[in-house]
Formats: sequence, structure tokens, C-alpha cells
Amino acid sequence: MSGFVEKPEPVRVPGLTHLHTGKVRDLYQNADADLVMVASDRTSAYDWVLPTEIPDKGRVLTQLSLWWFDQLADLTPHHVISTDVPAGAPADWAGRTLVCRSLSMVPVECVARGYLTGSGLVEYQRSRTVCGLALPEGLVNGSELPAPIFTPATKAAVGDHDENVSYEEVARQVGAETAAQLRQLTLAIYGRARDIARERGLILADTKFEFGFSEGRLTLADEVLTPDSSRFWPADQWQPGRAQPSFDKQFVRDWLTSPAAAWDRTGEQPPPALPQDIVDRTRAKYIEAYERLTGHTWS
Repeated sequence: MSGFVEKPEPVRVPGLTHLHTGKVRDLYQNADADLVMVASDRTSAYDWVLPTEIPDKGRVLTQLSLWWFDQLADLTPHHVISTDVPAGAPADWAGRTLVCRSLSMVPVECVARGYLTGSGLVEYQRSRTVCGLALPEGLVNGSELPAPIFTPATKAAVGDHDENVSYEEVARQVGAETAAQLRQLTLAIYGRARDIARERGLILADTKFEFGFSEGRLTLADEVLTPDSSRFWPADQWQPGRAQPSFDKQFVRDWLTSPAAAWDRTGEQPPPALPQDIVDRTRAKYIEAYERLTGHTWS
């Protein structure tokens, strides 16, 4: 069992049709058939959306995505039309709302990995491969790969795991030409972002993108290169052979698996509320990631 501890009621806004409530974002459609994405302060871990929110998380994710879309504009178009808050919407939607083109989405999570960790490490330890790609012997948790790799996954529903698939399976699902474009774009964007992060003392270990078609052209969608979709590590603390400190919700995961939480992640009971210090430290980590990457002070 997994999903929402308690699924929130969507905010009703005149002129907007509520389409979906996801782990983090609420999705609406306006009268022009554009999508209105509102990033909440919800956070998830171990396939559960937790009962405790992280203040400012939605704004951080939105503002960081917008910054990255600008850095990548010469590589790929993106889906954002404006950041205007729709008339009649709550005031707190400001800073966390994107009005976006409606795309014909490609049903693939486009994952790029430059370092071995997460589900890639699990597969490597079992078969010396990641998504069927053979890797050399002797790699450990946190090892830099010989070159970045494209390791796609199928997109899961809320509460389910994304499932790693081979490139050949992607080509079978979406066609050889689209699969080749997805791989090329994913690795190009990862390379640009990796270099930008490195200049700021951060390692971009891996990340995932979503694409859709707009007028026949692949277009970058959803969020991009935030701590929710990417693993950023402090470069000066990188030490292969162990779990790396990261700019994400690691404080949340660590607390949920600690004796203090008294929670069995393999059971059917939902996770407990987070203590205030875990909330504060997680918020601070998201803001630090924003400030280090963009060079802007959070306000």
C-alpha cells in the first residue's frame, strides 16, 4: 500500500478545470486549453506523500525550474508560456504557478546518469549493467561512470515505482527516431547542467526529464533539474564507496527509517508527521541548492 496519507481537496478556481493531483503538483486547464501547473509544498518518500509539508518547497522548485529553462533555451524549447497567476486563484499561488502549453507527452522518464547510485547501483551490483548497458567491474556507490548514460524508465502512477527499461524497449514503444532524439537531448541537457553545477561546486549525479511534442518538435516539460528530480552532491564531500550527502529530502528519508519515527516502511500504515527540525533542515537544503545553483539570494 502507498500513495497519499490524505489526498488534498483541489482548490476550485473559476475558469480552471482541475485535471489531476500529483505527488507535488496540481494540474488544471484554462479556457485556452493551456495547462496550469501549481507546485505545492507536499513532499513524498518511499512512495508515500507525507502528511507534513515543507514550507517554500513549491516556490523553490518552480523558480529553479524557470532558471534552468533559461540556461537550456538554446538546446531545447520548453513548455512554459507565463508565470501569471490566473484571475481568482489564491494569492499563495504566486511564485509557484506555471501556465504551460499542452503537449502530446512521451510516456518515458528520460534519465541521465553520470554517477552510479540509486536503482542504477542496485542493478549494477546484480548484473554489472544499468538498463542493459554493460559497465566496467569495480564500480561502487558514488563512482563516476566512464561517460554519462541514458537509462530510461516507464512513468508510474502515484504510489507505483518507475520501472527501468532498455533503450530498445523505448524504441519499440515510441519509434526509433523519437528514441534517438530523446537520448541525444537527454544527454545534451545533462552535459550542460553537469558543467554549470560543477562550476558551482556541485556534482549532478543523475537527473530525469520529461518531453512532449508541440507542433512536431520535442519540448521539455514538467520541472527540470530540481532537488526533486535530480541528485546534487557537494563536490568537496564526494567520496565513492558510501552514500553521498545530497541536496534533497534525505533528512526526511533518514528520519522515516530511524527508530524515532517508529514506522515500518514495508507495512501498510502511512508514515507519521515530520518533526519541526526535520522540516526546517529540509527547507534549508532546498533553499541552499537554489542559491548555490542560481547565485541568487532566496527571498
